[in-house]
Amino acid sequence: MTLTAPAPATDSTPVRARASVPRPRRRALGIVAALVVTLAVWLVGHLAGADYWISDSQGTVRIDALVTTQVTVVLGLAGWGVLALLERLSRHGTTAWTVLATLVVVASLVPILLVDATTATRVALTAVHLAVGAVLIPAFVRARC
Repeated sequence: MTLTAPAPATDSTPVRARASVPRPRRRALGIVAALVVTLAVWLVGHLAGADYWISDSQGTVRIDALVTTQVTVVLGLAGWGVLALLERLSRHGTTAWTVLATLVVVASLVPILLVDATTATRVALTAVHLAVGAVLIPAFVRARC
């Protein structure tokens, strides 16, 4: 009877230069990053003179930091859900979501033109909307693990 030591195991998986963060965590961090950037843009607008009061046929409302926070988080989670669904249903789910998300950001700018607001408020709200898209879209798309 011969006793032999087992051959050393060889790992053929490539070594990554950096630790991979799981997709859900990266997307959650994308929402947090979008929230931080959005609130920073909101604050800069406020300091620059935007009063964030908007009026339309339904009445007058102020878009304060709390509303900005709530909308950013809810829409971030909704976008994540739609992306997850599209990824499950299609090979090109990420591409379809990217196009859809870009269209949603562009469409979100239309109401800013239709409400009564100061120029500073319009510019600040436009910047807030673009900031959300500029952070969330790349954060969600790059989260391929």
